[in-house]
Amino acid sequence: MTFEGWVPVLGEHLTLAEVIDFAFDFRGNVTVLRVDGTEVEGYIFNRNRDVREPFIQMFDLPGNGPFTIPYAEIRNVKFTGKDMAAGNSWQAWLERREKEKKGTP
Repeated sequence: MTFEGWVPVLGEHLTLAEVIDFAFDFRGNVTVLRVDGTEVEGYIFNRNRDVREPFIQMFDLPGNGPFTIPYAEIRNVKFTGKDMAAGNSWQAWLERREKEKKGTP
């Protein structure tokens, strides 16, 4: 399963904190929609919701950063990038390895 292309609908059954956790686990770029209307596209590499002011840390698309953005400044997160690890599970790796050993494509 991948979150590629997902635009979460926050509400009773899905919180911003949950979406941020999914974005942190996502192995691709996301677009952070800020409450001031600006957007930052990039890669979330850290988050902490267990502090007085929860935050994320990310690098933007050109690789600048890290930037720290408090949860209070985030309206939503869109999963706009390609999931770089989709289909690259341990099981898929093992299957490819076995095929290589047997000399089959």
